[in-house]
Amino acid sequence: MINENMGPSEEEKQTEPPKILTKPLPQILDEIEGSIRAINEATKLASAAAKDARQAAEEARQAGEKAASEASKVAIESIARIEDIANAAKKMAELVGLAVADAAASAQKRLTEQESIIESKKKGKP
Repeated sequence: MINENMGPSEEEKQTEPPKILTKPLPQILDEIEGSIRAINEATKLASAAAKDARQAAEEARQAGEKAASEASKVAIESIARIEDIANAAKKMAELVGLAVADAAASAQKRLTEQESIIESKKKGKP
């Protein structure tokens, strides 16, 4: 009787003849040879799969490096454009500042002239 946890009982082990005694030697050798062929084929397939995996990994590495390089190039170009825009904005702000200062000086000059005219009129001078 077979116990699921223990395997065949001692009694059954003694009554079953070993397989090597029940099959002819040529058949056993054929089975061994078939197993060896299957192992060789599996080894070849595993080797090919490993080669493909290495190639895929290399291609992925190269693609990653290329993507990183492209991203770096785009980032550098974007930074350069932003720096150009910032420099142009700074120059524009300086020009606006100069224009405001010039307008303020001109307005101050006109106010001074108007005050002089008003003072002259108050004193009776034309």
